[in-house]
Amino acid sequence: MKGLEKYFEKIKPNFEKGGKYEKWGSVFESFETFLFVPAKTAPKRGAHIRDAIDTKRLMIIVVIALIPSLLFGMWNTGYQHFLSTGTDVGFWQEFLYGFIKVMPLVLVSYIAGLGTEFVFVYIKKKEIEEGFLVSGLLIPLIVPVDVPLWMVAVATILAVILGKEVFGGTGMNIFNPALLARAFLFFGYAKKMSGDKVWISGLEKGQNVIDGFSGATPLAQFAGTTKEQLADGGFKIFDGLHNNIVSAYDMFMGWIPGSVGETSTLMILIGAAILVYTGVASWKIMLSGFLGASAIGLLLNILPDGMNPYFELPFYYHLISGGLAFGIVFMATDPVTSAQTEKGKWIYGALTGVLIVIIRVFNPGYPEGTMLAILLMNAFAPLIDHYIIRANVKKRMKRIKVNA
Repeated sequence: MKGLEKYFEKIKPNFEKGGKYEKWGSVFESFETFLFVPAKTAPKRGAHIRDAIDTKRLMIIVVIALIPSLLFGMWNTGYQHFLSTGTDVGFWQEFLYGFIKVMPLVLVSYIAGLGTEFVFVYIKKKEIEEGFLVSGLLIPLIVPVDVPLWMVAVATILAVILGKEVFGGTGMNIFNPALLARAFLFFGYAKKMSGDKVWISGLEKGQNVIDGFSGATPLAQFAGTTKEQLADGGFKIFDGLHNNIVSAYDMFMGWIPGSVGETSTLMILIGAAILVYTGVASWKIMLSGFLGASAIGLLLNILPDGMNPYFELPFYYHLISGGLAFGIVFMATDPVTSAQTEKGKWIYGALTGVLIVIIRVFNPGYPEGTMLAILLMNAFAPLIDHYIIRANVKKRMKRIKVNA
């Protein structure tokens, strides 16, 4: 790194004012600050917050917290593929297969997103904003493994432009860019984002898939359960292979079909522990999100004669299936698009969890509500903060009058 740092110092005058490549100065500075600690500090006077962390390092902590889900997603991609073909292979073969399938998604996401960011750096003549470090990894983790790479690239570019830059860049966006990318793919290319064949690599193309293997996610399977089946055998989910029941433990560990990084609740909780320990994400949003989902799930369980099988779904299954855990931990807690006030975080998180379950239950044709629920709450987060602050101001005004 010392040699690279000396090289940057050597060519730096070319990108400064009056240099040969002056117009590319902001792009050079972006690369320099990405690789090394910035040489700038906040002024000694004035209202500036000073600590040992900057935006880049804040984002890197989130990336580190995502690594367990990423690595597990790579292994699970290989595991599900070989399970569907009936091939008995070892751990490293499964992981290698998944690595080869998932890494292109990650690379395309970062290349498309950072490329778009650099275009805006050049246009705005400002250094790059590190917010995409997280979004670039979130996008591959919330899509099916076999989604075409060009779709990922287009969705990522649109997410950066429409989700960030039109609002002024990192820190100014209203909606989570990664979820906007997924929303674009879901509504624009629904066939590649839903159904039973998109979650397992090779299943859609029918590559030596054994008979009877469906590839449906647990939520999708339960959406098709009838009341008669519930009455006969209760709540059951099968793995699609030999009618082996998928237990809550299997779902918690993540040995099920689904988006790359969303299947293992255990890996997600490890990431959550990292975020809470470092103070990067709000534990209040996480806890209230899970409590909100649990409360509405319990309420639906006690309602007589539910409209569809989801009313019978044990509340804890909502927490360990689909993208609920991943969404609440890594996307609902986004400090830019979530509530900022302390009371607001409790309300924002609880409503997010409630909405996820409500969308699942009352719209069984779309057995997942995480994306829509978080995007909707992103829109309402400023309103929640507004009324929390307004109520606080009223209390203070009353206190002043009483003291007077």
